[in-house]
Amino acid sequence: MDGDVAGELVLDAAEELFYQRGVHAVGMDAVRTRSGVSLKLLYQLFSSKEYLVEAYLRRRDVRWRGRLARHVEAEPDPALRLLAVFDWLGEWFSEPDFHGCAFINSFGEVGATSPGVAAVVREHKDAFGEYLRELAAAAGYPAWLADQLTLLAEGAMVTAGISGSPDSALKAKEAAAMLLAHAV
Repeated sequence: MDGDVAGELVLDAAEELFYQRGVHAVGMDAVRTRSGVSLKLLYQLFSSKEYLVEAYLRRRDVRWRGRLARHVEAEPDPALRLLAVFDWLGEWFSEPDFHGCAFINSFGEVGATSPGVAAVVREHKDAFGEYLRELAAAAGYPAWLADQLTLLAEGAMVTAGISGSPDSALKAKEAAAMLLAHAV
């Protein structure tokens, strides 16, 4: 089996299993079984479970931020793009396989013992905050607003993951709209 193909199969399996069950609950044997890749090749591609978790999160980061940006950039009004972030969160939270934020979940499970995973999570969260800063600047809002909106979005993610309800996205959007009205 080609290494690139095998790597994708392993990452697909890891993403499905880690996101549904959690990092600690899934062993490398389960990833091997789900991916159909031999354990020997799996370890040639990812020398440890920690490296596999980091790779899974890096790939998820690219996909997650791409989906968010496509949704937000469909809104022609720069000021409304900030609120479109919360609309997208509501759609994401409503997906049938939503199990919370993979980055928050992974950090909660292994962040204290895995500097590599913690770094990937921080990079993702920093990139999300930077994206909101770019959106705020493009709409002419002050820089402080993006930090407030980031906190609202992150709180909505945690709440949706725990409650299993997408309602936190709407509530966060309402709070964001109030902040936008007072930021001009």
